[in-house]
Amino acid sequence: MDAGKRNIAFPIIANYNCIVKFFIEKGMDLNYIEQPKMTRRTLDVGTKYSPDYVCAPFKSTLGSMIDALEAGADTLIMTMGLCRLGYYGELQEQILRDLGYEFEMINLASYTTGNVKDYYKAIRRLNPKISLSRFTKAALIGLKMLEYIDEIEALYYRNCGFEVNKGEYRKAYEDFLMAMDMVDGRKDIERQYRKTRNAFREIRLDKPDHPIRVGVIGEYFTVMDDFSNLGLEQMLADMGVEVHRWMNPTNRNLHYKGQKNLGVQISEYSRFEMGPTSTANIWCAKNYAENGFDGLIHVKSAGCTPEIDIMPVLENISRDYKIPILYLTYDSQTSDTGLQTRVEAFNDMLRMRRAAI
Repeated sequence: MDAGKRNIAFPIIANYNCIVKFFIEKGMDLNYIEQPKMTRRTLDVGTKYSPDYVCAPFKSTLGSMIDALEAGADTLIMTMGLCRLGYYGELQEQILRDLGYEFEMINLASYTTGNVKDYYKAIRRLNPKISLSRFTKAALIGLKMLEYIDEIEALYYRNCGFEVNKGEYRKAYEDFLMAMDMVDGRKDIERQYRKTRNAFREIRLDKPDHPIRVGVIGEYFTVMDDFSNLGLEQMLADMGVEVHRWMNPTNRNLHYKGQKNLGVQISEYSRFEMGPTSTANIWCAKNYAENGFDGLIHVKSAGCTPEIDIMPVLENISRDYKIPILYLTYDSQTSDTGLQTRVEAFNDMLRMRRAAI
């Protein structure tokens, strides 16, 4: 670590911080501070200093920022968002300053004007001497890393519940994530991606021709972050379920068809945009139902208004396609034991329903 450079940190979000690390170190020539993985302590600390009625992602990201500052960060970056997430950075900065922490805050919500030049202003704040070509190259590599992480994760959850020798899929998946944290360039990323795909292909599976399939939909942050949803997808996979989740940055941000195009496909259920991920989630639910999935699980943090709004729409899809839906709401007090019980009961119901057909 270069003592003369900024020490940058970003809240832990799912498995994507290795991309931020690559971008900061390779694209911006700055130090990246890796705070510890989120634990119950992280959430408890964030909850302690958060307003009572903010959603759980606010609390966990605040706790992660505190971990980062205590690990040596002097500059924090916070993302923008289309819901209240867009206000997180400003409020979290004030809370941290009230606690006595000293740092610089780069709140990307302040630069979301739609003008590319304004994003460049944020980058110049981090490193006034940045090389634009180096930055662009790292950004393109980071986007490819993002696509590969999402692809490997999707393959993992669709198949890991059916391996003959338990733990082989998990090892290959964790080796991939560890390698992504240490890559040096595009060739490393491509090599590790191919290595993991080959490792997955070599794992023996005992998978039925028509396994129980569940589509997981819901609020952007909580549905992707296994700490926030208490390992929901792994829990389902361990029950012998093929798990599908469309909602990830690759699908939602890089290759999104847009509200208008998806809106045409769900026009019988919704004619208006109801929030950041509402159209996509309604479309996902309908798409899973049309493709014969056995059930849907809708995930949201407590108080997430857009996801609360689409629940009546999801009920209409459930009625029309005769597909069961389990609604899961998470806050800082959610018990993994209670979650396990509900998911087991849902899985049992799906299997009994399948057997009765």
